[in-house]
Amino acid sequence: MNGSIQKYGCICKKKRCTCGKTRYRYVVDVGINPATGRRKQEKKGGFLTRDEAQTACNAVIYELNHGTYIKESSTLFKDFAGDWLKTYQKTHNVKVSTVRVRRHEISLLMPYFKYLKIKDITKKKYQDALNDLKDKKYSDNTLSGVHSTGRMIFAKAVEWDMIKKDPTQFAKVPRTRKTVKELEENKELPKYLEKEELAAFLRTAKEKGLDRDYIIFRTLAYTGLRAGELCALKWKDIHFKEGAISITKTYYNPTNNAEKYELLTPKTAKSQRVIEVDRAVLSDLERYKVEQKSVKMRFRPTYHDEDFVFAKTKKHPGYPETIKKIEIRMTRLLKLAKLNETLTPHSLRHTHTSLLAEAGVGLPEIMDRLGHTDDDTTKRIYLHVTKTMKKEASQKFSELMRSLLSEN
Repeated sequence: MNGSIQKYGCICKKKRCTCGKTRYRYVVDVGINPATGRRKQEKKGGFLTRDEAQTACNAVIYELNHGTYIKESSTLFKDFAGDWLKTYQKTHNVKVSTVRVRRHEISLLMPYFKYLKIKDITKKKYQDALNDLKDKKYSDNTLSGVHSTGRMIFAKAVEWDMIKKDPTQFAKVPRTRKTVKELEENKELPKYLEKEELAAFLRTAKEKGLDRDYIIFRTLAYTGLRAGELCALKWKDIHFKEGAISITKTYYNPTNNAEKYELLTPKTAKSQRVIEVDRAVLSDLERYKVEQKSVKMRFRPTYHDEDFVFAKTKKHPGYPETIKKIEIRMTRLLKLAKLNETLTPHSLRHTHTSLLAEAGVGLPEIMDRLGHTDDDTTKRIYLHVTKTMKKEASQKFSELMRSLLSEN
């Protein structure tokens, strides 16, 4: 199989150029177009010398002879990324929320690659994009997600023979280096309420809370549920006789439009679980259920009766409460209780973890209750609490021995 080297004039595109510079290109027959019966050729120019063009030509011929030749695609990144997302959604059976995250991560890559051909995106260009996103102060988690999406996109391009090499190979996600002071102060430990603070928070919710505040935050604190799991709860999920709650779904509503919610499968397979619940909480839920019936009667013609436990009572009655509204309500109560106003409903999940650890519940049991298979945050909280308990135990032992020795 042969290729030809052709010499041509300057490429500066000036009509009366007198620079006299020449370039070389190669032309190689790569097969027959089955649709037209005409030969297909690969052409590439811009080489400064005949030898450079010949070397590149020989590489193409070598690939053709060994069956490894790939005609790289001229498809733009923006078009291929869109096609990939559609395929990803159909073949991976992913939730709407996951697709939304992937779309957002693609949008962060667009300023760098949108109008580039995927074959022209090099390893350096890809790494430079990650570095620039880091310079723009995106978090480590966001960058990890962007890189994960980027790897999937280009892996599919390689799989579909649209590019020869994956530009994400060997790319490194730039990480924020922690200072010694931050490590010493354990800045990574998530914030949560101590037991005295939780008691003050719930007391404030009971005395100064708005409609349904107390029952919502008491349930979150005593179960460790995610806010989305709480909003998706239906009365059929609460087993009063057995003293348990089934978690089988989660609430999804990125627009916070009460009527445009979706119920999705839990975050992970492990998230689908049944947990035991304190009888006092169940009693509160039974009383609340009676109150909810009167709301149904008042709004009978318009009530969205889909069996939701924590349903709205005024505007959009019967629709599940939004996570955003719960966050706003919590901030209000934290302010009234003079507690950390940066805490969120998810902080109550961390609080639940810390109190279980303090009560002597083992890490595997806590993981099972929270619906985790492996979670670094839960582990860090558990180790932090148990380390403190061990230190206190050691101090108590020392105090006991000192008192005994002083008596002798």
